[in-house]
Amino acid sequence: MIEELYETYYEELIRWCLAMTQSRAAAEDLVQDTFLKAMKHCYILEELGEKQRRSWLYQTAKNLYIDRLRRAAFELAVETLPEQEEEDAAYSAYSNEELLSKLPKEERVLFVMRYLEGYNSKELGELFSLPPGTVRSRLSSARKRLKEELEV
Repeated sequence: MIEELYETYYEELIRWCLAMTQSRAAAEDLVQDTFLKAMKHCYILEELGEKQRRSWLYQTAKNLYIDRLRRAAFELAVETLPEQEEEDAAYSAYSNEELLSKLPKEERVLFVMRYLEGYNSKELGELFSLPPGTVRSRLSSARKRLKEELEV
């Protein structure tokens, strides 16, 4: 099924992504990532009709593009931050690993996948068979625990 989608929509998606990115290489990367995601979620695509599959591919490509824009903007913002010669004492006392180890395992896994690997709550919910609201609640709890740990 993925091969059929690839043969049917590859060139169409390339043209659409090229219009967004203005770069052939970036468009090809987006389409490649879109089909990789399709391979991971083929069980969902098998249940969809042809128009829904096409829509899923376009929505996935768009979301990947938006994620890349956000990541690039964040990286640019981080690069332009002035260097701090003296770290805040509350933050320098802990390493990231120490902080994350204070979280329960399920919160730690969700936190890392959401904030360090870039998954959204819907994707995490699908991966762990949880409603997206439950994922957001656990992430909120994790943020609260980390904040409390830093205030100690």
